[in-house]
Amino acid sequence: MRHLLSMAQLERPEIERIFAITEDLKTKYEQGLREPLLPGRVVALLFEKPSLRTRVSFETAIVHLGGGSMFLGSDSGWGSRESPADFARVLSQYVDCIVARSYKHETVQELAHFSSCSVINGLTDLAHPCQALADLYTIRERLGDSQGQTITYVGDANNVARSLAIGCGKLGMNFVGAIPEGYDFDSEFLALIERELPDFPLRIVRDPIEAVRDAAVVYTDVWASMGQEDEAEQRRHDFADYQVNAELMSHAPPDALFMHCLPAHRGEEVTSEVIDGQQSVVIEQAANRLHVQKGILAWLLGPQSR
Repeated sequence: MRHLLSMAQLERPEIERIFAITEDLKTKYEQGLREPLLPGRVVALLFEKPSLRTRVSFETAIVHLGGGSMFLGSDSGWGSRESPADFARVLSQYVDCIVARSYKHETVQELAHFSSCSVINGLTDLAHPCQALADLYTIRERLGDSQGQTITYVGDANNVARSLAIGCGKLGMNFVGAIPEGYDFDSEFLALIERELPDFPLRIVRDPIEAVRDAAVVYTDVWASMGQEDEAEQRRHDFADYQVNAELMSHAPPDALFMHCLPAHRGEEVTSEVIDGQQSVVIEQAANRLHVQKGILAWLLGPQSR
């Protein structure tokens, strides 16, 4: 049974296959065709955390592909009413795929272990592979050949940063993290990079100006993610010099793109001048979540998956 829990699970040919399916389906969509590749297939969206882009893009994606979806919140009893094993074994008898959005990565891993259908990680504390795939696809669309291009990520070494870094390594891109001291990638993640991508030059610097000098893409995310609300004030202090604003962007190449996974806290990690500016592709990036989710679902569940 094939799952998508982390970018580390994907090899470059698999990423390229997802992108090829995405490109085909997006082209057809823009021509007015919604190709029903997955008629009758059902996706369960099992969410512990709030969502706009992940939920709506997956619900829309499976409808475009000829199937349907159901949203399961806390009332489903995931992790409370019955054992995780019983829950996963039963739910996976009813549906063809589960998209799980959870506070803890281990929870989604456990769900996948006991499920008899594919499980997709819709976000955990450690990984956000669907976001990273949409980001990398958007960069490919904008830049053409992304080989050797540099993504500079400014901010916390969070789930998005982890997934982007692995994706860059898989696709032959460079990743530079402008990360304040105390918010670095942990040793377990660095060991994974060294083991899985030994030739990947993961570069971390403290000075954001130095970090953006050669960037094809400048990327940021919120300073305090869901579940970190108690740390928000301290993080605002610690990240104060890491805001992506016009001054910082002036040190990047003039054609550098600006990306953000959204939602954004305008005036904190990014100013409105940048996020609404000509270099920003955040809406295009968000729109591609739909097309890439279709690519992921077709890759996992379509005829070519067998």
